[in-house]
Amino acid sequence: MKFRLTILLFLFTQTLQAQDSLLARRMVDTLTSPYFWGRGYTNDGMGKAARFIAAQFKSFGLQPLTDKNYIQGFSFDANTFPGKMEVAVNGVALIPGRDFIVGPESIGIKGEFKLVQKDSASFINAEAHILVTLENKLTWSVEQKATDYTAIQLDKKAIKQLPSAISINIENVLVKNFKADNICAMIKGTERPDSLILLTGHYDHLGGMGSNTYFPGANDNASGISMLLTLAKYYAAHPQRYTIVFICFAGEEAGLLGSKYFTENPLVPLDHIRFLVNMDMVGTGEEGITAVNATIYPKEFALMKQVNDRGHYLVKIASRGKAANSDHYWFTEKNVPAFFIYTMGGLRAYHNIFDISKTLPLNEYNHLFKLLVGFNAALMK
Repeated sequence: MKFRLTILLFLFTQTLQAQDSLLARRMVDTLTSPYFWGRGYTNDGMGKAARFIAAQFKSFGLQPLTDKNYIQGFSFDANTFPGKMEVAVNGVALIPGRDFIVGPESIGIKGEFKLVQKDSASFINAEAHILVTLENKLTWSVEQKATDYTAIQLDKKAIKQLPSAISINIENVLVKNFKADNICAMIKGTERPDSLILLTGHYDHLGGMGSNTYFPGANDNASGISMLLTLAKYYAAHPQRYTIVFICFAGEEAGLLGSKYFTENPLVPLDHIRFLVNMDMVGTGEEGITAVNATIYPKEFALMKQVNDRGHYLVKIASRGKAANSDHYWFTEKNVPAFFIYTMGGLRAYHNIFDISKTLPLNEYNHLFKLLVGFNAALMK
């Protein structure tokens, strides 16, 4: 009988993991779809994603972190490109995102202009305030301001001759006080509800560049939000001794703005946080994971490695020091113990149109899920 129960438990666990893997894939597929338009600043992409995540928390049975809803609102300025995004160099039309990107700080401009070469990779029209550069790789970002020039980055492979003339029709809109929301939820602890474990990740990405091109952000960071949501579903069914808090931040791509706002306007006492794990770009893992802040919290890093070694989950957990490279940072600055973890290996797409769900393997998802559950359990002992 004992053997039979062990087999049934094993099969149940495997089925649960398979279901969670399917949920994670479905979440990545959904969050990277055109409907969410890169979870950014045009087509209500970020707003749609915020409402979707809040609905998921509600469906799992999580409580809002505030009395009324799951939302912590804030605002910031954002330079956006909602309309025309047309560039032709030497008479050849180029494809947005693939052949060129516009500098995120740029103003819109329309017309045909001659270019003068300044160096091996830079070409300008001084009167029109246009800068064109040749790049080996195109990487986009978000800016909170618009300057007085237009920058165009060209993929070297997209042109056959040095650029001598350019036709541009680009529209920008500087949005003042763009409204964004952190989405916050919790599962009350059964024994020590005032002690907190925080699981965090940012759900925003770069949004759209023009009316026809968007940046899906599969690894960055639909992967982290998918992991967070599957953990939320798991912990809703398995309440822990400590309260588990889930925060999906907005504004990370614009400068870690959502997490900064939260730490300046905390919805929980920061000194009650036992530990925070921030998940950002966790869609691979064949080469293991890296833990940022590992050198600051060596005891917790050793604990994570022990859990990993016991379970034979990931091939490596690399140690890294303090870095202001994701949403853990502002918590670290407030003396909240925290790790930022990201997976290593495989995927190379980053801040471009090729970070898509189809090529995101999620190949170590189950092992990372088990590691995080085991690590959190160890923290609560």
